[in-house]
Amino acid sequence: MLTALRPVPSTPDLVEQVYRRLQDAMASGQLAPGQRVTQEELAKQLVVSRQPVLQALRLLKKDGLLLDAPGRGLLVAPLDVQRIGQVYDVRQALDGLAVRLAAERRAPLPEALFRKGREAFASGDIAAMIDADMAFHMAVYEASGNPLIADSAALHWQHLRRAMGVVLQSHTILDTVWDEHEAIANAIAQGQAETALALVHQHSQRARENLTARLNQWLHPTPPPAPHNDPETP
Repeated sequence: MLTALRPVPSTPDLVEQVYRRLQDAMASGQLAPGQRVTQEELAKQLVVSRQPVLQALRLLKKDGLLLDAPGRGLLVAPLDVQRIGQVYDVRQALDGLAVRLAAERRAPLPEALFRKGREAFASGDIAAMIDADMAFHMAVYEASGNPLIADSAALHWQHLRRAMGVVLQSHTILDTVWDEHEAIANAIAQGQAETALALVHQHSQRARENLTARLNQWLHPTPPPAPHNDPETP
């Protein structure tokens, strides 16, 4: 049985709203990896007709977030550690290009990003932490002046959001993440392209190692030790 999802208001961009709502549900764990979904049940949960749900499901399947289920319906794609590592390979390349171009422009990033990011971290709100982290990287992409970077990164961030959502249910985000973000932003604003590039590579590698290790723990939990039977204990 699906966790209750908030209804979607009927507006001209209904397909996009359903698509985003389902993305968010996957990132939050409401739609868990391996869970079966059907057009009819989602339409009922979201209080919309089946047509926009069908179109949104097609988009999510194209993105690799849904797979055909045996029999009828679709499955939320399982999370895969190797795939997430590959996503980080691509993200690191895009982030590196973005910070270099942004540093050449000496583009300042909004101060509000860091305030909101630290507030989200302090609150422990998983969705807010993920949104704030993504907002920082999207701001760097925008600062690069090349809109194709953000367009290219958007698909990969969908997969990262899902993995982060699962991991953050039982782990906290690295407490240095917003210090690292500020250091990258400062190097960009000062036009220090090589420094910004080195910092973003370190940041991406640390995030990759942390997320993939914790995701692997989630996928393959260590069984509890067997109880010790002491023959002298009555």
